[in-house]
Amino acid sequence: MKVVVVGAGPAGIRAVEQLVRAGVTPIWIEEGADGGGRITQRPPAGFSRSHAALYGADAGRAKRLHATLDALKARVDWRPDTLVWNIRPDAKVLHILANGAAQDEVAYGALILCTGAMDRVLPLPGWNLPGATTLGGAQVALKSQGVGVGANPVLIGTGPLLWLTALQYAKAGAKPAAVLDTTDFLTKARFGAGMLWNVPTLLRGMGLYAQLKLRGVKLHEDITPLAIEGVDNVTAVHWRDAAWKEHVTPCDAVAMGWGLKPEAQLADLAGVPFDYDATQQNWVPRKDAAGRSPMAGVYLAGDGAGIGGVDVAELGGARAALALLADAKLPSDMALSKHLDGRLRTERRFRAALEQAFPYPARLAARMEDSTSVCRCEVITAGELRAAAAADAPELNRAKAFSRIGMGRCQGRLCGTPAAAVLARALQVEVPEVGRLRGQPPVKPVPLQQVG
Repeated sequence: MKVVVVGAGPAGIRAVEQLVRAGVTPIWIEEGADGGGRITQRPPAGFSRSHAALYGADAGRAKRLHATLDALKARVDWRPDTLVWNIRPDAKVLHILANGAAQDEVAYGALILCTGAMDRVLPLPGWNLPGATTLGGAQVALKSQGVGVGANPVLIGTGPLLWLTALQYAKAGAKPAAVLDTTDFLTKARFGAGMLWNVPTLLRGMGLYAQLKLRGVKLHEDITPLAIEGVDNVTAVHWRDAAWKEHVTPCDAVAMGWGLKPEAQLADLAGVPFDYDATQQNWVPRKDAAGRSPMAGVYLAGDGAGIGGVDVAELGGARAALALLADAKLPSDMALSKHLDGRLRTERRFRAALEQAFPYPARLAARMEDSTSVCRCEVITAGELRAAAAADAPELNRAKAFSRIGMGRCQGRLCGTPAAAVLARALQVEVPEVGRLRGQPPVKPVPLQQVG
């Protein structure tokens, strides 16, 4: 049986590790030049900063993952710089683009998708100015290029990634002008007990907050972001505090992020059904606790299967591989499977509390001004989306046909979540009722001469 693993982040590394241990030689496809994922993203060759400087508390994890990745490459069909841009589940074929040019097809008997996640955003006036990016983008610049998005940035959003990115920038010498958190303290405290399911991670989060305070970084909670200001580039952020007092904070860059959303387009093209997770406020591909999807031979792991964080990614990658081996009647470590099941149950409880403690502010997205651009790619405003609702667009894909929302380069990755909130409010229904933007091939832009 030909096994293909897509993605070489923590989930993909642990999945391939189990497959190789059982004597399977998978095809391992990675879109980037090397593996490691986002949290433990590997820097380019010759990069001088240490693991401790790059990854902080995750330095040990990064070393272990990178060492395992390097050891596995020679034992598999390793294919970096390779984009899977379409899946034909009827023929069990992947369409790929290798090194940006060579078109090819890869057949599979079993497929493990470890496609990761991306930032979830809240569109603001001015968010399309040069100098405005996501928290993930700010991290990529720091880890892979050794540069910051600015020398004095403002970071906006909520969740541990907001604090982590702020601390990484402060340590690199780019002290944030402010860290603006849309979640109030009482909401965080309310669900704090649920986070005791993972005390080490909880303590690490508290440590991030404490270190920022010790470094004198200005932290503001329960804020409402109003606009990113500037003409040719970002110059300031306009925001309102909990007492409804307005502030303007000068800065040279902005990084935003309200948690993560799964990169699940390939699961969609593989025929996997989706369900709305009300706690995460995300559409997630359907799978069982071991990573099996309803599509025979298709397995899911990591944040692409539902946001869980790096611990869940590692555990889930190994568990999905063991499920595949068991289904194929190949050697599978049942004791390890049971151990992983228990760990994953505990992590799911922790994640549920974390998501509720740092929620996506859908109410702010739903009420954004008509003039605010929801879709950066096609420059579609909230007003145009509301006009689509008035013209009888009862769900997101019909609104896409009316307005072109989600038809740009990112195919709705950025605008899909806030657009659903805007449309749902305009129609006076709940967000799940307006559905989701369906995945379409190619999942990312490819040269026309390669697919003609």
